[in-house]
Amino acid sequence: MSQQLVEMVRYATLAANGHNTQPWKFAVRQEGIEIHPDYSRHLPVVDSKNRELWISLGCALENLLLAARAAGYTPKVAYPDTDELIRVQLVAGTPQAGPLFDAIPLRQTTRSVYDDRPVPTADLHTLESLPLEPGVSVRFVMAPSEMETALDFVNAGNLHQHADRAFVDELICWLRFNRKEAMATQDGLYSRCSGNPTVPRWLGQMFVSSTKPQQQADADADKLRSSAGVVIIATDADDKATWVRAGQVYERLALQMTALDIKSALLNQPVEVAECRPQFQNALGLGTAAPQLLVRFGYAAALPTSLRRPVEEVLM
Repeated sequence: MSQQLVEMVRYATLAANGHNTQPWKFAVRQEGIEIHPDYSRHLPVVDSKNRELWISLGCALENLLLAARAAGYTPKVAYPDTDELIRVQLVAGTPQAGPLFDAIPLRQTTRSVYDDRPVPTADLHTLESLPLEPGVSVRFVMAPSEMETALDFVNAGNLHQHADRAFVDELICWLRFNRKEAMATQDGLYSRCSGNPTVPRWLGQMFVSSTKPQQQADADADKLRSSAGVVIIATDADDKATWVRAGQVYERLALQMTALDIKSALLNQPVEVAECRPQFQNALGLGTAAPQLLVRFGYAAALPTSLRRPVEEVLM
């Protein structure tokens, strides 16, 4: 197996993904690389339709394409319109690296409170001018009134989710409260990566289980209000291939933000809670476009990066 292709897979595994479940498998073929869903790592409560799982695969695809171009390939993608996988055909071309490829190892989901600074106009224009995928749109929201409207739905989503025992249990399952746990699995949400202290599992589990829904809503309200703005990623359709493309746009946006030293994090409760999603769509003026992701952005100190499993564990 070509070490160059294995290294491209490694870059793909550094992509953003829900709960750091890393829900992917990769197959290196003679003509290219395949990305397969790993349904053993899906989130049945928060992502019952595997929408965010396929968005995560789209994030991995975006990294893979950037790594392929940097290595001198011209990639061609076959989306999962009918098949349960993404095929990337690799044809020899000219190496094309750039700031987005360079940002892959540096990108992180920064879940802390930000410092309220606005994004300079030139950087905002760079973000707004980023190429999109067919059927995918983005809407930047920075006006205080619209930010508060978005926050209303984040609050509603938090109150719904954290009152659901099954949601809390699923979250705890993917939390890694100390270094020993994090190193044992090399996945999940390690407390240090969110700016939280490391504690024994029994203590962390007790703390999360006893957190009142309103406490979580208040904490996320502080995070959103400290942000320079939010961006909504929406799509014309709502199927696997479209979710993959939405993931590509999200990863592309996150990498461009990283290159500009802008931090970002998801606050996706308005989309994850089925009752909130259409109301959020209408309140933010998205028309017929289905919201897929809500991303806050701004400035903050970097946090430790999430762990990733070795490439050998994700190769088929």
